[in-house]
Amino acid sequence: MQRRRDRWQASWRDTKLLLKEFRVPLFVFIATMLGGGALYQRIGSLVGEPLHDYSEAVYLILTLSFLQPSGEFPTNPFLEAFYFIMPIFGLGILAQGLSDFGIMLFNRNARNKEWEMAIASTFNNHTILVGLGHLGFRVSEHLSSLGIDIACIELDPKDDLVDAVREMGIPVIHDDASRQSALEKAGIYKARTITLCMQSDALNLQIAVKARKLNPEINVVVRIFDDEFAKSIQKQFGFNAFSATSISAPAFAAASAGIEITRPITVEGEALSLAKLEVHRNSELKQMSVARIEGDYDVSVVLLRRGEEADMHPAGIRILRKNDIIAILGNPDKISSVVHDNH
Repeated sequence: MQRRRDRWQASWRDTKLLLKEFRVPLFVFIATMLGGGALYQRIGSLVGEPLHDYSEAVYLILTLSFLQPSGEFPTNPFLEAFYFIMPIFGLGILAQGLSDFGIMLFNRNARNKEWEMAIASTFNNHTILVGLGHLGFRVSEHLSSLGIDIACIELDPKDDLVDAVREMGIPVIHDDASRQSALEKAGIYKARTITLCMQSDALNLQIAVKARKLNPEINVVVRIFDDEFAKSIQKQFGFNAFSATSISAPAFAAASAGIEITRPITVEGEALSLAKLEVHRNSELKQMSVARIEGDYDVSVVLLRRGEEADMHPAGIRILRKNDIIAILGNPDKISSVVHDNH
């Protein structure tokens, strides 16, 4: 159901962009109708074959353009010329515009990188994902399931991954994310989060710093291979840094969605993270009991904050309300399911 909704949203976004793309032919057609009407009315008045008013003249020009004249054939040669010229102008402009519109609408593979940038330009408060490898693809799946708009940047994308990501309505910009222009194409100034999933620590950090410079308020989630280095980066820059030893696509996705989540620790062979989230107005968690959440999602609710009240280890019978803040302990995949239903 979510994937179908994603495709409908992508199709609607595409259609709006197509209309925007072909606004020039539409404007030219309208200008031709209005200008032709004014010229016909003026000539008609001068040669003794006037029309009642300007609106009638515009209507006549419109009908002439579709070879359906609404008035009697004039006797003046200047007015007669309109009956032969207007179909050429009107149908020519419309035919060209509609032909290009149809080709672009039904043959999306023919679109170039400018079209991907146009899609990304419609986003606001979205996530920029850099690096469309195995991790990047899994993160994009999780974020898409949360209903978050995503713009991907990948310098050398694999065709199968690109096709799968585009099926989710996600534009993929073929560019080097270390360049400011690439980040701007992805909408860095309006983005909420940038998630860096490439395999180079130096490149990830370079892009992270550049992104924070361009958008000081942006949330940065970055992949770092060394655990101690990741902790140092998080402390020094305030980035959400995940090491290769604790890497998890659900944890990346949760952090990218603005959820506070710790790096996983391993207890008896099980990866566990602690996450904090606020119960939204339309959340499926609203009106659910703590016991049901723990049972349905296989997590532990270790804190419930309501206003000034903070209840550590809340009783199972407590019911969640809007704006409640809860802290949950569990496997990152389980936490991701909670985050999904909370959205």
